Amino acid sequence: MTRRVLCFGELLLRLGAPGRELLLQSPLLQVQIGGAEANVAVSLARFGHHAAMVGTVAGNALGDAALAALRGHGVDVGRVRRDPGARMGLYFLATGAGLRPSEVVYDRADSAFARAGSDAYDWPALVAEFDCLHVSGITPALGQRCADATVAAMRSARAAGLEVSFDGNFRPKLWAAWQADPATVLRAVLAEATIAFADHRDIEVVLGPDADAHADTHEARILAAAARAFAAFPQLRRIATTLRGQNSVDAHSLGALLVTRGGDVHRVAPQAVEGIVDRIGAGDAFAAGVLHGLLGGMADGDALAFGHAAACLKHTVPGDFNLVDAAAVGALLRHERLDVRR
Repeated sequence: MTRRVLCFGELLLRLGAPGRELLLQSPLLQVQIGGAEANVAVSLARFGHHAAMVGTVAGNALGDAALAALRGHGVDVGRVRRDPGARMGLYFLATGAGLRPSEVVYDRADSAFARAGSDAYDWPALVAEFDCLHVSGITPALGQRCADATVAAMRSARAAGLEVSFDGNFRPKLWAAWQADPATVLRAVLAEATIAFADHRDIEVVLGPDADAHADTHEARILAAAARAFAAFPQLRRIATTLRGQNSVDAHSLGALLVTRGGDVHRVAPQAVEGIVDRIGAGDAFAAGVLHGLLGGMADGDALAFGHAAACLKHTVPGDFNLVDAAAVGALLRHERLDVRR
C-alpha cells in the first residue's frame, strides 16, 4: 500500500575522509548528500511510497546538487525552499576502524535551513496532502527557530489527523552550540508524536533519570522508560528502538524492540552484523522500515522485523542513504541464500 509521507529536516553535505583515514590525514574529502530525515525519505521512496521533503537549502550549485540527489532516488523535493544568500550545512566524517570509533564534526551554524523560521513554512497547507509527518530530534537541536518550526509542523500534522513520527536522534554537540535546555524543547516535541523511535536515554533527556528504576538489562531500562513516556504523553501509541552491541567498529549485533501503549512488546533477536561498510543512517533505515510496515498495514511485530532487516542491510551500503528496496529486505527476512544474483 502506497502512502504519502512528508519529512522535515536539513539536507547536508557529508565530507568524509577517504577509507578509514583520519580527517585531513590526506588532502582529500569525499562528498555525499545526507541528513537524517532525508535518509528516511529516500528509504520510503525506494520502498514504493510517495516521500517528500520540506526544508530549505542554499540557492546555489551545492543546494541544487542536494536536491538532484534526492530527486534521483524518487523523493519529491518540490516543497524545499532555496535561499540564494545562504550556505549549506556540512558534517565531516572520519570512519572508525577496529577499536577506534568514527567521529563526526558539524559545521551547520547559520545554514540556509537553520536560518529559516517557522513562518517560512505554511504548515497547514504542507501537511494537508499527507498521511504521515516524520521529524527528528536533530532539527530542534539546531536553534530556537528550528525548534519552533518542528513543533509547529507536528501540531499542524496532528491537528490534520496524520501519523506523527519522531526519531530522538539526540546530538549533544548540536544542543551545546546554542546552550539550550533540550528537556524543555523536546518535551514540547514529544508531546505531538504518535510514534517515537527512542531508547531509554532519549526518554531520560526529556523526563529525567528514573530514580525508582531497578532495571538491570538494556531491554528492561527501555521498557521502564517507555512506561514513563506513555504516562507523560497521552497521544503516543508506539515506541520502537534498536538494541546494538559492539565488539569492534566492524562487528556489531543488532536487535530491535517495539512497545505499544496497550502493553504489547515485540522483539527481534540480535543479529550479527559484521564486515560493516557504513553504519551512518542505520537508525534512519530502521525508522523508515518500521514506518513502511505500519503505514502499509503490517502487524506491529512484522513492521518491527522489516525495520530491523532494513537497518541490518544499511550497514552494507556506503553513504547516508539506504539504497536497498523492499524486495531486498524481504529476501533477508526469508533468509534467502547469498549467492550472486544473475
